[in-house]
Amino acid sequence: MIAFVSGPVAALAPDSAVVEVGGIGIAVQCTPNTLSGLRMGQPARLATSLVVREDSLTLYGFVDDDERQVFELLQTASGVGPRLAQAMLAVHSPDALRRAVATGDEKALIAVPGIGKKGAQKLLLELKDRLGAPVGAPVVGAPVSQGWRDQLHAALIGLGYATREADEAVTAVAPQAEAAGGTPQVGPLLKAALQTLNRAR
Repeated sequence: MIAFVSGPVAALAPDSAVVEVGGIGIAVQCTPNTLSGLRMGQPARLATSLVVREDSLTLYGFVDDDERQVFELLQTASGVGPRLAQAMLAVHSPDALRRAVATGDEKALIAVPGIGKKGAQKLLLELKDRLGAPVGAPVVGAPVSQGWRDQLHAALIGLGYATREADEAVTAVAPQAEAAGGTPQVGPLLKAALQTLNRAR
C-alpha cells in the first residue's frame, strides 16, 4: 500500500492534485479542504489510500493520517464506496463525522450529497462503534473566523485561476460565508466558489 506521497505540487485541479515523486507525477484525488492547503510548486505531504478496482487504480490523498483512517473506516459501511466517503469528508471534518455518529445526527449526514434520510439512519447504525469518539484536535477545514477571504483567494490562485476570477468568486460566496454566523469553513466555500467559476466559463 502507498501510505503517503511527498514532493512538489506539479498540478492542481478542482478535485485532484499531481505530486511529483522521484520524477514521476502521481495523481491524487483530494477533497476541497485538502486542496486548499496546496500550492503549485510547493512541497506537500499527503497521507494516501489506494483503491484498487478491476479497471483502475485510484489514489486518494488526505491532509493527515486521521483523515485517511476515517476515509477507510467509512467504506466498511455497506453502500459506501470511495467517492461517497470522500464526499463525506468534503462536507465534514473527521471529528465532525465522529460527533455526528456519536450523537445520532441524521441532518449532518443528509447534508452530504448522495445520502438520504434512510441512508443516514443506516450509516449511523453501522458506523456507531467504528469511528471512535471525537478527539477535538484542530484540522484543516476547521472553522476560521478570521481571514477566510484571504485563504479562499489563495486557494483559487493556487488552482490556477486569475486574480480577477478569484476576486469575483470570493465576492460571489460572501453571502454564504456571512450566513455561517461568522465562522465560515474554507472547504465548503472553496467548493461553492469553484461551482460559480465553472458556471461562468
